[in-house]
Amino acid sequence: MSENQKIRTTEQKEEIRQRFLQVDTSNVADVLDTMGYMNQGLAAAFAPYPADVAKLAGWAYTIHGHMMPYPQGGDADKMQACAGVSPGEVTVWSGDGEGICYFGELIAIGMKERGSVGALIDGGIRDVRWIGMQDYPLFARYRTPVQSIGRWKVDSWQTPVSLRGAVSRWVEVRPGDFILGDEDGVIVIPAALVDEVLIEAERLTEKERSIRAELQQGLSLSEALAKYGHV
Repeated sequence: MSENQKIRTTEQKEEIRQRFLQVDTSNVADVLDTMGYMNQGLAAAFAPYPADVAKLAGWAYTIHGHMMPYPQGGDADKMQACAGVSPGEVTVWSGDGEGICYFGELIAIGMKERGSVGALIDGGIRDVRWIGMQDYPLFARYRTPVQSIGRWKVDSWQTPVSLRGAVSRWVEVRPGDFILGDEDGVIVIPAALVDEVLIEAERLTEKERSIRAELQQGLSLSEALAKYGHV
């Protein structure tokens, strides 16, 4: 754990997670920009599977792997990594795999049983239809029927990882960072900034609600901008 991370109870972490579910990634991105953290958005290729999946929100549990040939029979390191996942966490998968699946239906079931609230995969998934039946939020870079066994092997977990970025080549994700994903994409909130970002994102969300309400009551856009400023 980073020295900048606060020690929170399970209840406190869940309260924060529930509050993040009420704000949009766009508002969080704007808040991070004003704080000088302008490279926290992930690449546009990250998409929800299935498309109508619920919002992704949770604390990062990182898993990394690399391409290597090995005998069939499973990946014991992957199973060991998954065994450490706790309630409220989003598993964040990264590595050099291309064209192969990191994550499928059975892992989704196992993660959900452990209390995981979603997955973020800088790589491939499969079993999309069946994962959708699990009501388990998942964002990935692509889908593929090709399994990882014999091709891609987990080599570390709960270490910093790098995922493809929207305006930077890479975005670093550390264990305990906060992951938020919705229809607009995915954003990474560094652990040390979670409280400040959440409070400001909630303030911005409430401001936008007020603007929408006044627009519906007949306020013009120019009048709204004059009253509320840029949003």
